[in-house]
Amino acid sequence: MATLASPSRDDFAALLEQTLGGADSFEGRVVKGTVTGIENDLAVIDVGLKSEGRVPLREFAAPGQKADLKVGDEVEVYVDRVENVHGEAMLSRDRARREAAWDTLETEFAKTARVEGVIFGRVKGGFTVDLNGAVAFLPGSQVDIRPVRDVTPLMDIPQPFQILKMDRKRGNIVVSRRAILEETRAEQRSGLILSLAEGQIIDGVVKNITDYGAFVDLGGIDGLLHVTDLSYKRVGHPSEVLNIGDTVKVQIIRINKDTQRISLGMKQLESDPWDGASAKYPVGAKLTGRVTNITEYGAFVELEAGIEGLVHVSEMSWTKKNVHPGKIVSTSQEVDVVVLEVDPDKRRISLGLKQAQANPWEAFLEAHPIGSTVEGEVKNATEFGLFIGLDNDVDGMVHMSDIAWGVSGEDALNLHRKGEVVQAVVLDIDAEKERISLGMKQLERGAPSGAPASGGGSGSGLNKNAVVTVTVLEVRDAGLEVQVGDDGATGFIKRTDLGRDRDEQRPERFQVGQKFDAMVTGFDRSKKPTFSVKAMQISEEKQAVAQYGSSDSGASLGDILGLALKARDEKR
Repeated sequence: MATLASPSRDDFAALLEQTLGGADSFEGRVVKGTVTGIENDLAVIDVGLKSEGRVPLREFAAPGQKADLKVGDEVEVYVDRVENVHGEAMLSRDRARREAAWDTLETEFAKTARVEGVIFGRVKGGFTVDLNGAVAFLPGSQVDIRPVRDVTPLMDIPQPFQILKMDRKRGNIVVSRRAILEETRAEQRSGLILSLAEGQIIDGVVKNITDYGAFVDLGGIDGLLHVTDLSYKRVGHPSEVLNIGDTVKVQIIRINKDTQRISLGMKQLESDPWDGASAKYPVGAKLTGRVTNITEYGAFVELEAGIEGLVHVSEMSWTKKNVHPGKIVSTSQEVDVVVLEVDPDKRRISLGLKQAQANPWEAFLEAHPIGSTVEGEVKNATEFGLFIGLDNDVDGMVHMSDIAWGVSGEDALNLHRKGEVVQAVVLDIDAEKERISLGMKQLERGAPSGAPASGGGSGSGLNKNAVVTVTVLEVRDAGLEVQVGDDGATGFIKRTDLGRDRDEQRPERFQVGQKFDAMVTGFDRSKKPTFSVKAMQISEEKQAVAQYGSSDSGASLGDILGLALKARDEKR
């Protein structure tokens, strides 16, 4: 029996060329070969061509590792060229792995599945990742959920990535590690949120502090502890109460399962100081507190931890008006206050600072009764009088008609200058309206007979129910300031006393300097006369009816008053 000779290399090459359509068809393909030798750092591989090829051993090793390769191993390589200038086949293990990896990655990318890779290098704007042969770009922003300063601990470690973009023609692959972490975190948050409930008390660790609060790690999910929920007392900044790394006990206030946001509170674990506030702080109670904050509209005073009241700017001082609260009190100052109003529902307490001090007008009245003489400095002159500075920072006003006898208007105002120290008589004090009326002419030695001196008097010799001619000195909404003759006593006519009819009771129908008749109806506490046109009209009507007949006898009221007025004018 004849023995069959084994085929030679040339016969095998011919058979291979017949099968594959020629050696040229090997180029650009991934084929299997056998390791026939290892020379230094090269592996000699036979893929069935005329000559063997040499591939660097590093192409058979993972990044940072040594190649585990020995003679006889079967490997896949990429045929770049069948024969180079030296007659050897040009093979590449990296290219073979890359082509195989691209096929796999395209499949995984279509399924949006995760792929495993190793970060092995740095490039501008990010890092390079080996995806089992294919090299991808990892942008710096896609490394982690938060910025990472040092990526060294993450390098050369197999870990999952998400493919964001692929372009095989250009050889571009972009991956993200952050997307994997966010997805994992979202899964953990969803699971943890399901285990939490509003009102639950839980321990957490402070991770971050901001101006508006602190973020607390509840074991895989963060909750916001707002600054207003840290304590019932005023907290300027969360760092005053918390430090990063502190373990704190918090209560879950709200859970938004749609946004997965959790609101936390610490003050809810304390007793509410506002419980029973109305009983603890009754209206009128005088208390001591500490100024915690000053604004343009007032100052906040802490009565106890968690209880603050507002002293409005209008309740800061009896005498300092339109002054910034910061010029009256300072932060951290201990002050005495009086409770004006309590609203536990709105958690508001209105306080008064001036009410804790003596009313200077009442104190002035006690020290300087009506009729007494006082001394003070002319602080200001207005169109209707002089303001005199008195004890306890209060001012008194001398109306221009009470400056000097026989002088009025600007002439009277020009008799004194700002800063001059003068004496005056206390004519009237209205503590409620914070007004003090003074008179300077009442101290003059040459005052008309019967004029009130510092001890009082009847008022310029006027008698009650007398009808006199008065001159208008000032027109006010409440009535008229008038003077008898040119230099006589001054007094006031109320709006309702300007006439019997409503139309006559309009102060604006009179002008300064206008003269008319009025009846003296009495004297006030300062012995100044009071007048009434209405009373004069009623009196004249009664006299006319009595003298000239009644309307019941057939005479009209107009006829009767006409005769009475004619008779009065004839007497004059």
